[in-house]
Amino acid sequence: MSSLATHLPVLQVVVPLLTAPLVFMLRQHGLAWAATTAASLCAFAVAIELSTAARGGATLVYEVGAWPAPYGIELVVDAFSALLLLMVTGASVFALLIARRSLEAEIPEQRLHLFYAAWLLALAGLSGIVVAGDAFNIFVFMEISALATYVLVAGGPRRQALPAVFRYLVMGTIGATFYLIGVGLIYMMTGTLNIADMEMRIRDVSDLRPVLVAGGFITVGLALKAAVFPLHAWLPNAYTYAPNAVTVFIAACSTKVSLYVLLRFDFVVFQGNQAGHVAQFAMFMLPLAIFAIVIASILALREANLKRMLAYSSVAQIGYILFGAGLVSATGLTGGIAHMFNHALAKGALFLAVACLATSLSATAVSDLAGAARRMPFTMAAFVIAGLSLIGIPGTAGFIGKWFIVVAALEHGVAGALLILPVLAGSLIAVLYIWRVVESAYSSPAGDMATRQEAPLPMLATLWFVVLLNVYFGLQPSLPLDLARSAAARLLLP
Repeated sequence: MSSLATHLPVLQVVVPLLTAPLVFMLRQHGLAWAATTAASLCAFAVAIELSTAARGGATLVYEVGAWPAPYGIELVVDAFSALLLLMVTGASVFALLIARRSLEAEIPEQRLHLFYAAWLLALAGLSGIVVAGDAFNIFVFMEISALATYVLVAGGPRRQALPAVFRYLVMGTIGATFYLIGVGLIYMMTGTLNIADMEMRIRDVSDLRPVLVAGGFITVGLALKAAVFPLHAWLPNAYTYAPNAVTVFIAACSTKVSLYVLLRFDFVVFQGNQAGHVAQFAMFMLPLAIFAIVIASILALREANLKRMLAYSSVAQIGYILFGAGLVSATGLTGGIAHMFNHALAKGALFLAVACLATSLSATAVSDLAGAARRMPFTMAAFVIAGLSLIGIPGTAGFIGKWFIVVAALEHGVAGALLILPVLAGSLIAVLYIWRVVESAYSSPAGDMATRQEAPLPMLATLWFVVLLNVYFGLQPSLPLDLARSAAARLLLP
């Protein structure tokens, strides 16, 4: 491995983190956008290189300051973290490609450079959570990303963004506090914060009560951050009132990063001390996943606002991911982890389509789309394909994870077959709420279309590139599946 390649894990965090103050000093918003996009592209290129190495079975470890763990800070990239890095950096790049045109219409010009600096801090924080090898630095990066994301959400033009971000802040702070309390209890019992070292030392802990309490605090705290049903109250308004480009970014990756940490702790750290912990995880998470799939899908069906409808859809899709993980099998975990990646593609494409629609429509209500397909045929066609991926139609990325989840459920016999029913019900309801949009755009009579036109070419090109990725990874799913299989195998190690 080359000298540069050994530094790739730290570059994943350092590049956006050091670019943020530079962007802050660039008062010209065009230069600020260019620097932010360049840093994101660099991080994305690093993530691709890391995923290539992880796909080949390598686990990259970087010791900050050459101090060995557990005394020093360690950054670790394996198959699971490499898949998440692809999602985080890719979401940032594609959101930024439409951000310049989109944000100029939503945010005052004198604040744009500050906005892009916060964007880079959010990117660095989310990437840092994924590569951090110790529990405390996960918390540090969690707070960096959270504080920056609050700024991004609050930057929207609508006053409703302020109460939305306040609720997000309160729920996020409670989640982070719960996580930190849990980590403190584990440190009290093991004397280490390094996750790999913690995994080994926790096996020798004889007093289970502090570990059980720690498991409860960490699981609930991360469930709050991941918007696991019914702890999802912050998510619909945050997605709805955030600037469109910001919604593309956070909807594709933010909750998945918290789910990543949740699965790491519950399947790796706590399982080493409690033989039945994963079974307890399944007992609690499977019912919540089923409720999320059904109830959040019904709420999405009832929504009149397009962004809010897709936000409730995200809560349902988080249910699919937890359903796969809750089956506690290689096939189920592979399906759940693969669905993280595939949902990021589908939901990112859908919110990109919403951003394109917003360039010509003054609002994002479903009723405002009446006849939109006549003036924005390419945007609406992209929305339809992304919607098919969200539903899980064969030939799209969304089908792959759901197929593995269904197969994993059938492995459990009759009980598993019964569990499939709410999964299928969620997909059928998704057909209905996506159809509402399609029907309004294609079948309803056009309203005042005089000022409506197709989205600008750069935005349209970005949208279609992500939509075609949904088709490509639906037909050639080997990359996410290889990484998901390796991640599942690691999580299920005794």
